[in-house]
Amino acid sequence: MTTLPFLATLISFLFLLLSFEVHGYPISEIRSWCNQTPHPEPCEHVLSSKPNEGTIRHKNDFIKALLKVTLERATDAESNTRGLGAKCHNLLEKTAWSDCLKLYENTVQRINMTIAPNQKCSKVEMQTWLSTALTNLETCKIGFEELGVGDYLLPLMNNNVSSLISNTLAMNKGNKSSDYEPRYQKGFPTWVKPGDRKLLQSSNPASQANAVVAQDGSGDYKTIGSAVAAAKSSGGRYVIYVKAGTYNEYIEIKPNNIMLVGDGIGKTIITGSRSVGGSGSTSFGSATMGVDGDRFIGRGFTVRNTAGPQNHQAVALRSDSDLSVFYQCSFEGYQDTLYVLSNRQFYRECNIYGTVDFIFGNAAAVLQNCNIYARDPPNKTNTLTAQGRTDPNQNTGISIHNCRVTAASSLNGVKTYLGRPWKQYSRTVFIKTYLDGIVNPAGWMPWSGNFALDTLYYGEYMNTGPGSSTANRVNWKGYHVITNAAEAAKFTPGSFIAGGSWLPDTGVPWTSGL
Repeated sequence: MTTLPFLATLISFLFLLLSFEVHGYPISEIRSWCNQTPHPEPCEHVLSSKPNEGTIRHKNDFIKALLKVTLERATDAESNTRGLGAKCHNLLEKTAWSDCLKLYENTVQRINMTIAPNQKCSKVEMQTWLSTALTNLETCKIGFEELGVGDYLLPLMNNNVSSLISNTLAMNKGNKSSDYEPRYQKGFPTWVKPGDRKLLQSSNPASQANAVVAQDGSGDYKTIGSAVAAAKSSGGRYVIYVKAGTYNEYIEIKPNNIMLVGDGIGKTIITGSRSVGGSGSTSFGSATMGVDGDRFIGRGFTVRNTAGPQNHQAVALRSDSDLSVFYQCSFEGYQDTLYVLSNRQFYRECNIYGTVDFIFGNAAAVLQNCNIYARDPPNKTNTLTAQGRTDPNQNTGISIHNCRVTAASSLNGVKTYLGRPWKQYSRTVFIKTYLDGIVNPAGWMPWSGNFALDTLYYGEYMNTGPGSSTANRVNWKGYHVITNAAEAAKFTPGSFIAGGSWLPDTGVPWTSGL
């Protein structure tokens, strides 16, 4: 009488156990793979709750499984974030939340790009887009910190997404440059028309543009924003020509494949004055011009933030556009002028003006043949860069190649440093760059105490000028006087941003190596 219920229970248990082995990843298998990641606990937790879609026998199987659960969690986090707007207590919280919603939407998009069945994704592209996804989540957190508002909403947003992205970055790392499979090796990329190359040097860009902006009414639009709003994402390039004038407006470029051409530095001017200290914006939201759409090309214009040195973070340009180019442009501000937020970016023959941390962010960004001008700061200390790599496996950093670092005006003995570590794995190099006497002999400045001094990577290679001597530079573990050309070459456009696969067809002049 009592045996039957016991047998029924035992059979039921065995059936569930068998069902788990058939439909779920075996625990031992999951644990073995997850123990190879920086964050094994969330890895094991999420994979053990997922149905088995194939045995994890190889590293690529594990990466695919991680990507799938990471996308699912990121999608849930984006949905959670969308619903948190009603919980914001005040305008500042609402501002930080609004940024986070955009950033989580982009995170889902970037992770999805790594596994989209109709889009070939190389290992390097995967590392780039996952690096961007992780940067987005960090940027969301920073917004709450900058505005000094409660971060009680953040755990409800994140849902272990940061740890899962970090795990996938770690497993995908270690790929050589030969793993990059350029899609655009022959002919023009799909977004570039042969005429685009000529447009960069054209004396009459209006004749080749899809839209013309002119304040006097002689074009199709009177504001840049209205021209951008009318642009449609497509397989081809959409060209907006902006005639000379001062455009007091805030620009958000969301479509892909936009080319914005002005009449030249100091002639076509885009200006705004948002800041963290003055208008209650985040650094992310303070940008006079924000470029989100991929494959952007900009030429011949000035972007300003006129908030002034006293209003702290005040961005002129913020870009998270992948495979983007800025040619013969000027970015003018004080603290946090140029926000190279994420993805792969290239700047050629541009001017950057600022005071504190005025080239900052976590993109893989190369500045080549640019002029970097230090302005007079309020606290008598300038820092040119503040790179924001938070994970050792992110393929990001700031490379300043064949540029000139000088004073915008008399600095009256102001100490100017090449950079300081904004985040734990900050990475910045100066290569064959002219460093004026304004550069402090120590070269680099701490952020706070010993923070990141062992984990950062700062390098100098064959720089020139009165500020280039490395004799009295800092003695941090993470600082390097690079003497090996092969080491320096890792940070050139050809290697660091795989420029050979996309830069030639943009028509912008560039040098691949040292």
